[in-house]
Amino acid sequence: MRISGLRRSRPSDEVYSGPWIKSSYSGYSGECVEISAGDMIRVRDSKHTRGAILSFTQAEWNAFVSGVRNGEFGRNS
Repeated sequence: MRISGLRRSRPSDEVYSGPWIKSSYSGYSGECVEISAGDMIRVRDSKHTRGAILSFTQAEWNAFVSGVRNGEFGRNS
């Protein structure tokens, strides 16, 4: 599966104010991402909140989530 959803990464001085949601499965290891849903689905590293943001359409995000659920991105893929 090819996901072509990388729209842009924003410069660190551009502000997108959220709201951001972190997964309830996130532990204390600090290896987390946060998402924000609106007209686009945005994804960022929770440790670097002023860093790059990836943006996806709803269809692209749904394709990604479906691929994860189907094991398309497993370590042995």
